[in-house]
Order: sequence, then structure tokens, then C-alpha cells
Amino acid sequence: MLHLPFFKYQGAGNDFIIIDNRDKSVFLSTEQIRNMCDRHFGIGADGLMLLELCDEADFKMVYYNADGNESTMCGNGGRCIAAFAQELHIVADTMSFIAVDGLHHATILPDGSVTLQMQDVRDIHFQPGYTELNTGSPHYVKAVTGLKDMDVQQEGAAVRQQSRYQPKGINVNFYQVIDGKIYVRTYERGVEAETLSCGTGITAAAIASVGASTGNFTLPVETKGGLLQVSFLKKTSSSAENIQLTGPAQFVFEGKIPV
Repeated sequence: MLHLPFFKYQGAGNDFIIIDNRDKSVFLSTEQIRNMCDRHFGIGADGLMLLELCDEADFKMVYYNADGNESTMCGNGGRCIAAFAQELHIVADTMSFIAVDGLHHATILPDGSVTLQMQDVRDIHFQPGYTELNTGSPHYVKAVTGLKDMDVQQEGAAVRQQSRYQPKGINVNFYQVIDGKIYVRTYERGVEAETLSCGTGITAAAIASVGASTGNFTLPVETKGGLLQVSFLKKTSSSAENIQLTGPAQFVFEGKIPV
């Protein structure tokens, strides 16, 4: 039986198993990934990432949701794997990496937080009462009151399961602006639960919160897992570019697990 080395990281409470796969020796089944992410019988995580080498950038990020399926971009995961790459001494404070949605750049700041460049958003769809946009993963964003007391599990699942979003589903974000700060709660597909933080969801909520306004924005965003910051430029009402997501990315523990 193979005992697989792993590292656990978290970014504002969004937690990940990361595996150094630079030698391309690790091949995990959907069931193995799901079992490793299980919070009762495994390590416990919102997702699992493989760090691999590539020719186009410093490294490649391969991301799987907790359900064991390879997924779209994960913003907090991107920040955590950047911190992990620096810990492996394969990069310095600045780096580039390839993810499923293309090339990203990341910077480790002096306080240990990580700034991640997200992909530009080309099509922001303003619908009656909510907004749809893709920040590397597809998101539904709705402004609400009484966010603290919402049943995000129930209401998020109801939106995620709507027939128009099938078969892949959509991530669901609810936000409320209080004293200039955006508070966000996210139901994540693939985890099928509310997570303490979601990087692409935070980014989507920040962009949606300014509506059709244009200009440069730097917005503080509070989640259950902590405080982050999203900055971006809106040249038009339906697009955003130069998007930067900044927040904590911290090592939790390492170990070996039989697979």
C-alpha cells in the first residue's frame, strides 16, 4: 500500500490538500480524491490540487473538487498553491502558473498573504434580482438583506439545482454591503455545501456589487473564513479586467495517507 505525502493549506478557511506531483508519479481516482477530502474518514478538505511542472510557466495547478471530479478555476486554491510552490523553493516571491482557465500570475506579499491575478471577465449578465458571470468558474450572485441568518445551504442548493444550470450546475453567492464592506457567503458546487470562503465567488460578488459602474475599484470582502480584497478595472458595464484577489494562504499541516 502506498503512503502518499500530502500538505494541507487554507486560504480564509477554504482548505485544500496539495500534492507535489512534479515527478508525475501520482495518479488518483475520483473515489480516492473523494475519500481524501472526506472530513470524517479522510484528511478533510474543500478540494485537492496537484502541483506539476510545465513548459509554459513555473508550474501547473490541477484542481479537483471534494466530490473527486476535476473542476474549473479555484481562486483561493490558486493562492494556496502559490504559497506551496514558494515553500518548495521552485519560485521566489513572484511566479506564473497554468490552471484550467489559462495563465495566472501570483505574488507573495511581505506579510505572507498572496495576490493572484484572475482572468478578465468579458460577459457580465445582469438579470432581474441577480447577476451571472464567470470568474474562472461560473457564479450566480444575489444581493440580500439578513445575510447572517440566511440558510445558505438550502437556498444555495435550490439555485444550483435549477434546470437551466444543468448538467454542470453553478456556484451561488449571496452578499450584503454593510458600512462599505462586502459580506459574502457561497454555496459551492462540487463541495455541495457552503464553504467558509470561495475565491472566484468573492471576486464575482465584488464585481457584481458595483453594478454597471465603471472605473477602478478596490473592495474589502469579508467571509466566514476571513478578510480578503478584490481590485479590478471596469472599462465597460459588462466587463472587468486587471482583477486581483488578495488574502491569506497558510500552511496547516503535512502527513502521509494510505491510498
